Amino acid sequence: MKRLVIIPTYNECENIVRMIDKVMSLDAQFDLLVVDDNSPDGTAELVRTRRQQYAGRVHLLERSGKLGLGTAYIAGFRWAAERRYDRIFEMDCDFSHNPDDLIRLDACLEAGADVAIGSRYSKGVNVVNWPMGRLLMSYFASKYVRTVTRMPVCDATAGFVGYTRRVLETIDFDRIRMNGYGFQIEMKYSAWRLGFAIREVSIIFIDRTEGTSKMSGGIFSEALFGVVKLPFRRIRPKQTDR
Repeated sequence: MKRLVIIPTYNECENIVRMIDKVMSLDAQFDLLVVDDNSPDGTAELVRTRRQQYAGRVHLLERSGKLGLGTAYIAGFRWAAERRYDRIFEMDCDFSHNPDDLIRLDACLEAGADVAIGSRYSKGVNVVNWPMGRLLMSYFASKYVRTVTRMPVCDATAGFVGYTRRVLETIDFDRIRMNGYGFQIEMKYSAWRLGFAIREVSIIFIDRTEGTSKMSGGIFSEALFGVVKLPFRRIRPKQTDR
């Protein structure tokens, strides 16, 4: 069983070394791909150093600039597909997602889910240290997505997600429109419309203590207005060459 964790980075020098060491220490083996958007703080150089220490397990994909969350993950998904990884996980670098919970997401996929979501809202509200305004925005954004799309997911904007290879081989990345946090909604919606089983695993989300959040009003607006269009989109599986 080949597992890969994809972590997009931009200026994460405070967190990246600790994150790599933590993922490498987990009981189950997870390889790690860092997709770095030309961080000026030296994040990529730190990854290169750790790549030597964990040869064959830590990988680096460098891009020319800050090109967006969605395209970073898609680049990572394509990299994983070329290397035939069985389970692929999305995770933030700032420890707001507890790396120990990768084991729980992996167990959810092992139990038969096609998509496993590390959910902040499936059992109440499990968010620590967020300002009330941001918490309310996130919580009601997920409520809004569920109302508009009827997708049975409590945390539609979650960025801590595990996919089976079959899901990522079926979704047509060329038809994914949103690039910020709306990307997370669109990926889940596409998987659901294509008939894949989605399960939520309750986690505790703790806001970053190091580095700077990448959240912006533009990212939120893209998700807000992009969701309205989703029910009118025809979601088709990717066409494969015969």
